[in-house]
Amino acid sequence: MAEIFDPIPEKVKDFEIDERILAIADEAEADCAEVFARADRTARINGERVLRAFINNKVSAACLSGTTGYGYDDLGRDTLDKVYAEVFGAEDALVRHTFVSGTHALTTALFGVLRAGDKMVSLTGAPYDTLEEVVGIRGKGNGSLADFGVNYDQVDLLPDGTPDIAEIFNKVKDAKVAYIQRSRGYSLRPTLTVDDIAEIVKTVKNANPKAIVMVDNCYGEFVETKDPIHAGADLIIGSLIKNPGAGIAETGGYIAGRKDLVELCSYRLTCVGMGKEVGCTLNQNKSMYQGLFFAPEVVANAVKTAAFTARLMSKLGFECLPAYNEKRGDIITTVLMKNPENLIAFCQGVQKGSPIDSYVTPEPWDMPGYDSQVIMAAGAFNMGASIELSADAPLREPFAAYVQGGLTFPTGRMGILTAVQEMYDKHCLKLF
Repeated sequence: MAEIFDPIPEKVKDFEIDERILAIADEAEADCAEVFARADRTARINGERVLRAFINNKVSAACLSGTTGYGYDDLGRDTLDKVYAEVFGAEDALVRHTFVSGTHALTTALFGVLRAGDKMVSLTGAPYDTLEEVVGIRGKGNGSLADFGVNYDQVDLLPDGTPDIAEIFNKVKDAKVAYIQRSRGYSLRPTLTVDDIAEIVKTVKNANPKAIVMVDNCYGEFVETKDPIHAGADLIIGSLIKNPGAGIAETGGYIAGRKDLVELCSYRLTCVGMGKEVGCTLNQNKSMYQGLFFAPEVVANAVKTAAFTARLMSKLGFECLPAYNEKRGDIITTVLMKNPENLIAFCQGVQKGSPIDSYVTPEPWDMPGYDSQVIMAAGAFNMGASIELSADAPLREPFAAYVQGGLTFPTGRMGILTAVQEMYDKHCLKLF
């Protein structure tokens, strides 16, 4: 019987990728087979967890509609909080489109639970760049935690980038908040797995049972089958334009954890006495529900893209962290680009493989909240969405590109291939 359709070509020619690059990419993808299978298994388990939370909390068609004004009796908003709480193993959650970023959600949580004279200790070295001014360790300090009388200390990481457990035990004895950043930020340290976080939590609670363990969970949701609340953390915070929004949620963030702490956080988002009871949703509910529903599968695609990137770039002579087959705690792959020319070419190539603004050429610029120029390749449906394929980096040593996201593996793969092709075209790498 004759074929009804033409066979699908083995290689896409339209992107004008060098045949040698395609051949190396095929080898890299084949090497990742076991990693991909593991990502699929994780997505299945997490997908079932999310579905169970939807069913248990009786998500209805009415939940998908929004409210205006004060937002009293917003069924969708209140139910979404319950769904998030169940998914992450928390007593309560605060999920709102009015969180403008992960940093905003983290700031709300910190100001929610800390008071003048309290002490915050960062257990994973200095916090992410955009949080430094919030804490008050950089910038003018107006309105920072330091400005409000909150004391700050940190536990530097060990030379190998892992947490200093012994020093954590010593420094949290008088701390109100023990702060953990799960992902690496713009550093080269390993991302923390949930098991790593469990060890830190145990140490903190042994030293100071009253300490509030707060985890910046950005980039880590659904990478594993458990989250930090399952490991004993008191609060987790994240952004909906990263993993849990799946590229569908248009904005927003979440705080989840102990009910009393979530309530305190809600007072900082709205006002004391009203907290979670107000806040209209302006037709954002559907995208937040749908994003969470798709998140396990989308995160799996991002993990596949990350592993593929690590394997391909390592084959081309670039060190990648983590290695493609290492256990992951987040969706980020760090590629050490060796010099600014390589870094810029790679990011510009990722942009060329983006579905949105592919014709735009990103350049380093003075981005608010950062102390170095930053280049960002981000051709995304939702501006700044890190679950969509992007590559960004500060223009400073060691000139590392931080690659994250990938809504689908085929498009994530092609975005990386266009990056490699751009590097080759600009004589930043050799093919043998």
